[in-house]
Amino acid sequence: MSRFGNLGGKLYRGEASYDFVGRRKLWYGVTLLLMLISLVGLGARGLYMGIEFQGGAVFTTPPTQMSIEDARETAQEVSGTEPRIQELGSGALRIQVTGLDNEQSEKTRAALAEELGLETQELDTELVGPSWGDQMSSKAIQGLIVFLILVSVYLAIAFEWRMAVGAMGALLHDLVVTIGVYAIVGFEVTPGTVVGVLTILSYSLYDTVVVFDKVKEKTRGLLKQNRHTFGELANLGINATVVRSVNTSVVALLPVAGLLFIGTGLLGGGMLKDISLSLFIGLTAGTFSSIFIATPIVVDLKLRSPEIKAHDRRTLAKRAKGGDGAEDAEETGESAGTGARPSAEPTAAAAGSVGGPRSPEAGSRGRPSGRRR
Repeated sequence: MSRFGNLGGKLYRGEASYDFVGRRKLWYGVTLLLMLISLVGLGARGLYMGIEFQGGAVFTTPPTQMSIEDARETAQEVSGTEPRIQELGSGALRIQVTGLDNEQSEKTRAALAEELGLETQELDTELVGPSWGDQMSSKAIQGLIVFLILVSVYLAIAFEWRMAVGAMGALLHDLVVTIGVYAIVGFEVTPGTVVGVLTILSYSLYDTVVVFDKVKEKTRGLLKQNRHTFGELANLGINATVVRSVNTSVVALLPVAGLLFIGTGLLGGGMLKDISLSLFIGLTAGTFSSIFIATPIVVDLKLRSPEIKAHDRRTLAKRAKGGDGAEDAEETGESAGTGARPSAEPTAAAAGSVGGPRSPEAGSRGRPSGRRR
């Protein structure tokens, strides 16, 4: 088995762990920094909305030797607007000019056809009105609101309201970071981008629910034991699923990266690139948020409960006094897994003077060591 596989097994069994919850202030700081950079980029540069949202014309040439610079100069000189040009896999050019009406579109088409040495009718032209993009944006926002409401209700019923809040916080991070990357880098926002963003929200939510399910399993029976605090058990839940989350994300990112870096190079731009680009950014952000944001938010909200506060105080006080907790460990062995193994030996040693487990010498007094024949 690989080292990574061995590490995953140790994390799942609780033989090794990383304190995700204990370092949650660090993750909050990283999250706020990423969101701040994204919002500043969005405010400073804005989003480059595709032609479907602004309206305009798209000219597609046959395979040509015309350079991108020549096509840009010709289109800009006639239309007065800087075009966005993309070279397709076949050697054709896709020239996109926003804000053109019918008359301007025909003039630009004629100028490009003349530069290419073609008849005007041989240059494929598509005129797009902004109303279609506006309608799609409106429908997407409505669908997003309904989606978030239904998800919040489901999580509140299936788990609890604190987990619904944690999941919404993670989704907010994914949305802001994805939109911020588009703004900072200058990626074009198209209908494919909208589809991709809605898809990554579903993926991020799925990954978060998997972590929540393990946290719920680990913290079941919390008040029946005084060996672990709520945060410690929640941390065991994250550790038990972190390798699974990373593996799932890598497996999901590989085909998306193939579509983005290989598929678009062979097939050119278009809907394929738009969807894969938003998926690649969002899947990466979603993996981070499901591990480092969602559960820490739940822990902070849970620690405001008087019942949980009192339990954690009793647990820490007992630990400070060198309490044994052996009986508690038996009661919570199933719910906490083997997460207590790293601390079992020092705890027992510290509790030796208060009625801990009997020593091996005392346990073997008067008994033969071999089997009875």
